[in-house]
Amino acid sequence: MKRFPHTYVIVFAIIVVVAILTWIIPGGEFARKTMLVNGHERVVIDASSFKYTTNQPQIWEILGAFFQGFVNQAGIIVFILIIGGAFWIINTTKSIDIGIQSLVCRINNANKIAFIRFLGSDNVALVFIMLIFSLFGAIFGMSEETIAFIVIFVPLAISMGYDSIIGISITYLAAHVGFAAAMMNPFTIGIAQGISQLPLFSGIEYRALCWIIINTLAIAFVLLYAKRIKKAPERSPMYKLDHLWRNEHMQSTSLEQFKSTAKTWIIYIILTATGIILSFKFSSTTIHLGKSVFSFNFIAIITLYFVISSFIAIRKSLQYFILNLLITTIFILIIGVLGYEWYIKEIASLFLALGIITSIVYGYSANDTVKHFLDGAKDILSAALVVGLAGGIIVLLNDGKIIDTILYHISQSLKNTGEITSVSLMYLFQNGLNIIIPSGSAKAALTMPIMAQFSDLIGVSRQLTVLAFQFGDGFTNMITPTSGVLLGALSMAKIPYTTWFKWVLPFIIILILIGWLLLLPPLFWSFNGF
Repeated sequence: MKRFPHTYVIVFAIIVVVAILTWIIPGGEFARKTMLVNGHERVVIDASSFKYTTNQPQIWEILGAFFQGFVNQAGIIVFILIIGGAFWIINTTKSIDIGIQSLVCRINNANKIAFIRFLGSDNVALVFIMLIFSLFGAIFGMSEETIAFIVIFVPLAISMGYDSIIGISITYLAAHVGFAAAMMNPFTIGIAQGISQLPLFSGIEYRALCWIIINTLAIAFVLLYAKRIKKAPERSPMYKLDHLWRNEHMQSTSLEQFKSTAKTWIIYIILTATGIILSFKFSSTTIHLGKSVFSFNFIAIITLYFVISSFIAIRKSLQYFILNLLITTIFILIIGVLGYEWYIKEIASLFLALGIITSIVYGYSANDTVKHFLDGAKDILSAALVVGLAGGIIVLLNDGKIIDTILYHISQSLKNTGEITSVSLMYLFQNGLNIIIPSGSAKAALTMPIMAQFSDLIGVSRQLTVLAFQFGDGFTNMITPTSGVLLGALSMAKIPYTTWFKWVLPFIIILILIGWLLLLPPLFWSFNGF
């Protein structure tokens, strides 16, 4: 059986095809103009200004396109590497693992409450875990990190009377549903909106509604299957294969926790003092949510939360304090983005600081910190490099003077198809492209420069085009055989790809249909940011 081409091979093949097209397609260009939209300057196409020009055939420029693509996407590449390295440091401390385990124990103990007993403590546990991972995917784009949780949650699911499919569903599937329906995912929404020249994370209100709807479907799908397997475990397609987990891997999943030290309290005091100083320096932060404007000292609120919650966390263990540092960082990220228009530089700096502080708190030496950071950067290096590689495609399209010609002819062919058809075709295109290029960051770098301008030509909101990209990128991530994250998670759970594909395919079909339906309301009604 022939191996499926590597993503790099596919992107390089596209680059070669584009270079050939520069010899065939006539050159052309639109005039661009700068407009003030929602207080932000935005460069858009003048749809009536297209004219043919002399094309610039590309051959040797193929190699130069690699270099220029990396230069053009350098900020995004560095951002991805820093985020990957910082989270690897956090993951090595097992703080997130311990926090989730603690939450599950609390939920099970809540079975004493009549309402919880009515719902079923197992159901409550599954829902809470899925929501946590979905929020991680929606807020900071958790993807590769889910692999580390498989060895914890698959045995846990089986011990609760379920199977390995439930174990991977409450972690991997939940995170990727959140990733697809994200409100603030920096790897997809952040990059796509930046390339489309939209305010960072604008349109968050409608995306939050989409997140609720899609997660409700995901939770219902998993709970219905869990109920069926609970009653008759032998109905699971993994029933025989799961005996490896039942017989060999049902050991305790408890993790060692370490007591806080004097150094922990010193870090706590320094961070508290820093928060107090910043509370005075930024005494009022203005946040715009829809037509509402909120001005308040949000920094002081976050500082107060940190002071109280961290004092409690430190008394428990080092890992609880690190977990609370992560939660506090997410709050700071939200305020920074909404109140101070942070972008990838500020977000990367924030998580780099979190990684460094985490390593100090946990007692890593400088060499250990660098090692873990490099391990994380190495783990995500492939995704970072493919962004630069994909950027080379845009370089050739621009230098060959054919990108505007392509946009012009596509817009002319779809001009009379209507907005619904145009948006539907963009959505299907993104879904199809995701099968061969699963990296959301790479697809954003590859498609959004074209799609954003194309949406201007057909009169569709750029925000809606980003949403079509977001859904198209996220849903098929859970079945594409080119996804290293999916194959890694399945390998950890010992689930054959064919078994997973058959089980999850009906859900993916439902998601694709629901995603298409969610693209329609912004065409007919006004939503903030669209």
